[in-house]
Amino acid sequence: MTRLQTVLSTALVAVTVSLSACSSSNSISDARPTPTVQTEVAKSQPIEDVIEAQGILYPLHQASLSPKISAPVEKFYVNRGSKVHAGELLAVLANKDLQAGVVSARGAYDQAQATYATTTISTLPEEILSAEAAVQDAKKNLDAQQRIYEGDSNLYKEGAIPRKQLDASGVALTAAQNTYRTVQKHLENLHASGAKQQQQAAKGQMESVRGQYLNAQAQLEYAEIRSPINGVVADRAVWPGDVAPAGTPLLIVMDVSKVVLRLHIREAQAAQLHIGDPATLNVPGLQNGVPAKVSIISPALDPNSTTIEVWLEANNADHKLAPGTSVGASIVVRKIPSALVVPESAVLIDDKGQAHVMTVGADSAAHDQPVVTGVRNSGMVQILSGIHAGNQVIVNGAYGLPDKTKVKTEPASGGQG
Repeated sequence: MTRLQTVLSTALVAVTVSLSACSSSNSISDARPTPTVQTEVAKSQPIEDVIEAQGILYPLHQASLSPKISAPVEKFYVNRGSKVHAGELLAVLANKDLQAGVVSARGAYDQAQATYATTTISTLPEEILSAEAAVQDAKKNLDAQQRIYEGDSNLYKEGAIPRKQLDASGVALTAAQNTYRTVQKHLENLHASGAKQQQQAAKGQMESVRGQYLNAQAQLEYAEIRSPINGVVADRAVWPGDVAPAGTPLLIVMDVSKVVLRLHIREAQAAQLHIGDPATLNVPGLQNGVPAKVSIISPALDPNSTTIEVWLEANNADHKLAPGTSVGASIVVRKIPSALVVPESAVLIDDKGQAHVMTVGADSAAHDQPVVTGVRNSGMVQILSGIHAGNQVIVNGAYGLPDKTKVKTEPASGGQG
C-alpha cells in the first residue's frame, strides 16, 4: 500500500468513527424519558373565607366564692360536680359568736328606739316650761296695759285727765309689748334649738345602734356561703374544720351550659369579623365540629401580643365541652358562591413571593403562569387572575420543572389528564 493510500484509509476510519459517535449521541438524546405529571382542571365552585385559630375554653359565667370573714368551715352541703342554683346554701362557717353579736346589737337597738320615742313624746325641759310661763305672764300684762291705755285715751278725749297721764300709759303699753315679744322669741328659740337638738341626739344614737345591728346581721350572713349563679361546683379548696387561706376561694361555681373560646387574632383578620359571625369549634375527641358564633370582639389591641381578643360562644347543654381544653376554631368571614379554584399543591411561590401555576396546553408542554391568589380553604386556593376555568393545572410534579417542558399527564384524582 502506498503512503497516499495509507493516509486516505486512516482519514476514512476517523470520519466513520466520528459519524458513529454522533449517531450514538442523538440516539441517547432521543431516548431521554418525558416527565409524567398529575393534573386537575381549574374550576368554579363555592369557597368560604375562613380564619383558623387556637384558644382555650372558658365557662360562660364563673363565681369564685371567697369568705368575707375568717372562720373555720362548719359544714359543706355540696361536693365537686354538684349542680347548684342561684341562692342555694353551699357551706356554713362557724358563727356562734356572730349569733351572740346579733342578739346583743338587737337589744341595744331596741333600747335606742325606746329612748328616742320617750324623748319625742316626753314633756319639755324645765327651761322651756319657765319660758312658757313668762310668755303667759307677759301676755297678761300686755293685755292689762292695753286696757289701761284705751281707758286713759277715752278719758283724755273727755278732758278728764291730762296729756301727761296718757303718755305715761302709752310708754307702759310699749314696754309691755316689747317684753312680750322678747319672751315669745326666747320660747321659740328654745323650741327650735334645745328640744330639737335633744330629739336629734336621740335619733342619732338610735341610727348609730341600728347600724351596729345591721353590721352584726351582715357578719352573720357572711357565714353562709351561697351560690350567686346556676352552675356546677368545679372546685372545693378545703375540708370541714379548715379555714380558707387569705385570697383562696372556698368554692368555685361554673355555669357550663354555654362555653366561650377566647382567641387572639391578628388585627387585620379581626377587622373582618362581626358579632354573630358563624364559627365551628374543632374539639379533640369529638368527630363533628361544634357550632358557635362570635360574641365579643375586643375594641383594644393587646399590647403584649399585638392581637385582638375574640370570644366564640357555643351551647354546651350536654357538657361535652370542658373548660380549660385547648380547642381549634374556624370562623367564616364570608362566602364566595362562585370562585375559580385550584388545589393548594398547584400553587408555587418563587423567591420573590410571586405565586405561579403550571398549566399543560394542547402542545403537551408545561407553561409557567404567574397568578394572583385569594381565599384559601380546605386545600383549595382561589385564583383571581392568571388562568381560566378549564385549564389543566399541574398538581404534582411541577416543582423544578422548566417552562415549556414536554410532559405526559395523568389524572390526580380520577379525572382526565
